[in-house]
Amino acid sequence: MTEKLAWVEEELKALREAGLYNNIRTLGSPQGAWLVVDGKKVLNFCSNNYLGLANHPRIVAAAKQAIDKMGVGPGAVRTIAGTMDLHVELDRRLAKFKGVDAAITFQSGFTANLGTIPALVGKEGAIFSDELNHASIIDGCRLSGAKIIRFKHAQAADLEAQLKEHRNKFRRAMVITDGVFSMDGDIAPLDEIYAVTRDHDVILMVDDAHGEGVMGKGGRGIVDHFELNGKVDVEIGTMSKAFGVMGGVAAGNAKLVEWLHQRGRPFLFSSAMTVPDVAACLAAVDLLEESTDLVDRLWANADLFKKEMRALGFDTGKSVTPITPVMLGEAKLAQDFSRALYQEGIFGMAIGFPTVPRGTARIRVMISAAHSHDDLEQGLSAFEKVGKKLGVI
Repeated sequence: MTEKLAWVEEELKALREAGLYNNIRTLGSPQGAWLVVDGKKVLNFCSNNYLGLANHPRIVAAAKQAIDKMGVGPGAVRTIAGTMDLHVELDRRLAKFKGVDAAITFQSGFTANLGTIPALVGKEGAIFSDELNHASIIDGCRLSGAKIIRFKHAQAADLEAQLKEHRNKFRRAMVITDGVFSMDGDIAPLDEIYAVTRDHDVILMVDDAHGEGVMGKGGRGIVDHFELNGKVDVEIGTMSKAFGVMGGVAAGNAKLVEWLHQRGRPFLFSSAMTVPDVAACLAAVDLLEESTDLVDRLWANADLFKKEMRALGFDTGKSVTPITPVMLGEAKLAQDFSRALYQEGIFGMAIGFPTVPRGTARIRVMISAAHSHDDLEQGLSAFEKVGKKLGVI
């Protein structure tokens, strides 16, 4: 390594010593309750595959059929020659599913935030952002050039105080919060936040990446959960989690969506979603609209697992969703715990700084509708064994 890049090796060494180095495991099987990871069959407690749709036969069949009819790549950005009838249909179906006027799809949930935030507020504006918002929101806020004003996590009263102090200094303003916070599994008090924003002339945006397919009636999301349909200006979502595919969406007010067609930079400058992804997303919407069975099973599994983990003596934080953080504290302990779980046939990855604050490292268990009762019992038994071995319980 050349002298000018010697610092990289020094930083990597520091990460390893601190237990913060990401050892990336490799999957050799489709997503599901069980995976082949680094050649070993293990019970999957890591994926965001909430409803088990990532390898659902209807999802797979829809993607294959679309490839046979329309090919694979769109060949262009949406504004030139990349908008296929499948894209238009997905935009329409997602808007209907979310109960809003219109929707626009992006290549991922991350790019949906990067495209939406800078298009709606710029250098003359301000963004009031929950202090624990996702990295994609943080990056979108930075790209906008707007003044970023953070409010205390999930505290509408502090948001109101910040708005009263700062709102009148800026031409435009936006309030942004995650709906479900991905590391802790808690939710934004969106009803209280909406009530605050009504009096301050601000755009209200919620990122529902971990709420779609999970919260609300039949998985319609955090806005539906709080019965605020049509009252939140912009909902950002992803099709890479509960939908089991890939892609992002901004849904809400028709005029704002029309503006994003004109100024959403990933929409304008990056090729459209691929044909099989779009078709698979449409199949996922079909499944969610037909029945609530998968969503109901997800919650039943999550409730059982969290109840039994707490009974064993584990700290599962403040989660009120299927996301189940097993709080361990130090990064090294979390990595040791993860390795021991793997030896017991459980795939549960350690999460530490910078994904979560220092001293709050954890194993984040992602429960799925794909898990059977026996799967959950096997996982609980492994957690108990490792927890006792490492002195956690």
